[in-house]
Amino acid sequence: MLQYQFFPRSIGVNDTLNMVIECFSKHISEIESPDNKLKSNDVLKILEPDLKSIGFIVEESKKSSDKIKVPVLFGKNNNIEKFFDADGVSEDGRIVLEVEAGRALANNQFLKDIFQACMMYSVEYLIIAVRNEYNDSKDFERIYDFLETLYINSRLKLPLKGILLIGY
Repeated sequence: MLQYQFFPRSIGVNDTLNMVIECFSKHISEIESPDNKLKSNDVLKILEPDLKSIGFIVEESKKSSDKIKVPVLFGKNNNIEKFFDADGVSEDGRIVLEVEAGRALANNQFLKDIFQACMMYSVEYLIIAVRNEYNDSKDFERIYDFLETLYINSRLKLPLKGILLIGY
């Protein structure tokens, strides 16, 4: 079952985010957890044609030349000195997509994804796709609870317009 939630909850998803949700929805029977043990790269490969059709650039392999490098720091002559890799990014560079599988919660990868998106130049939205369940852990629900706390408690302000959490 596909589930998703946009944070902050006081704002709904925009058209582009909704098109990403539709890409996941179209392929939910192929990628759905907990039965499916696909790695995150396998999930991304299934979604790739549809994501590209809505204007996303998608990582095609783990080779350095195929990675999507999103700028973080610029040096002399506007050369990129620091970047973070992303699984996908909208053509305008405003939306970053990270597809996670087993380590989304167990290794706190979702926190790293949030940090990196906050540092990326011109990024306004982060989409984190995680398994609904992984090894008897309800990853989507637990990450949902974390993001809910983050947004309700006003002590930490993120420089993003929002985070879309997708559970597959």
